[in-house]
Amino acid sequence: MLISDIMTHNVITVPSDTPVLEAERIMEFHKFARLPVVDKGKLVGLVTKDNLLKASPSNATSFSRGELYYLLSRLTVKEIMVKKVVTVSPDTSVEKAAALAQINKVGCLPVVEGGKVVGIVTTNDFFYKILNPLLGIGEAGKRIIVHGAAEAEGLQRVLDTVKKSDIEVKSFCSLTSAGAGKNDFVLHLNSEDVDKLVAQLKGMGFSVEEREHTT
Repeated sequence: MLISDIMTHNVITVPSDTPVLEAERIMEFHKFARLPVVDKGKLVGLVTKDNLLKASPSNATSFSRGELYYLLSRLTVKEIMVKKVVTVSPDTSVEKAAALAQINKVGCLPVVEGGKVVGIVTTNDFFYKILNPLLGIGEAGKRIIVHGAAEAEGLQRVLDTVKKSDIEVKSFCSLTSAGAGKNDFVLHLNSEDVDKLVAQLKGMGFSVEEREHTT
């Protein structure tokens, strides 16, 4: 899967001379926490809610309300924005992009192609568009974990048993086991009635755990 598959395409941007108060209004209206800053078609920075909070005056200030408003009205995003922005291209893999975000400790990655901002991807995109479907969060069915079965032989035995049960597999993955040894095999099944299947797997010597409904 590539970044182009999960990114937001219609990105709202502002020029660097945008007043901070205007940038704040835009972010509140659209309910997002990050705003790319673009001058003459080129990405020059990123303003975030954290930037806005840090730019806001302390409660201990001696300025009057009118003086504070005047000062803030003259402040532009250029003065508070992050200038070294970590970006990715649309054809970057989601795995590489996620690692890049973690290494740089950033919550979003503007997507740049041909020098222009064509999208943006956030940590929410990774959760809602990748992790949630993978784990079946928000979907019907039941999730089971077959401990230590995520190797070729174990996978085959488990899948053969599931196939014979006529239960549809919505998704599956391998996760690091909490204990030592082999990884766990996690299946999201399109059925609430998995008791018979679980009993069969346990009868084959597997340690199986059912997880709570994920909707």
